[in-house]
Amino acid sequence: MNGTIAVAFTGASGLPYGLRLLDCLLASGARVWLTYSAAARTVALLEDGVDLPAIPAEGKRLLAERYGARDGQLEVFGVMDWTAPMASGSNPPDALVVCPCSMTTLARIASGLADDLIARAADVALKEGRKLIVVPRETPLSAIHIENMLRVSRAGGVILPPSPGFYHRPTSVAALVDFVVARILDQLAIKHTLMARWGASPASVSDAE
Repeated sequence: MNGTIAVAFTGASGLPYGLRLLDCLLASGARVWLTYSAAARTVALLEDGVDLPAIPAEGKRLLAERYGARDGQLEVFGVMDWTAPMASGSNPPDALVVCPCSMTTLARIASGLADDLIARAADVALKEGRKLIVVPRETPLSAIHIENMLRVSRAGGVILPPSPGFYHRPTSVAALVDFVVARILDQLAIKHTLMARWGASPASVSDAE
């Protein structure tokens, strides 16, 4: 999939997943529409040292420079920008990835409560039959969280918990992040070389069962 991918960062822990995903999407040549919540800005600073600007134009400038985006490849929208293209079914992206997804955002999506651009973009993706990937980051999970994930799954969304495997013998946090991002890219049908495929390198999986 080399079209337009919308990405949303929320206030759950796990912004390194979202930032690495953004990096990989831009490197793949995909066009990216990004939005992030105020809570996501706080988490990005705490977890990755990235000070995401509150003003979308400044966020675009910072992230385009950080990840080498081409002109017109990256657009950043405010979380309450109802004129953003992904707010309407007349101009939806090919896919939306909410990464990481807080339980509050998950609840909004599951209930159809489209009160900000993230939840509205998810609502549009589901109603238009576009790919919606939700990367929920919370532990442990309550019955409410699980039921909300089930509702989103039944509506057509993909629930992709950031649960890295260890059969590739990771030696760094970056390798654990790449495992999860690789699974997201697979769902988007975007080629990558973040890690070896199962069976492609027997030595790396010799202890797997």
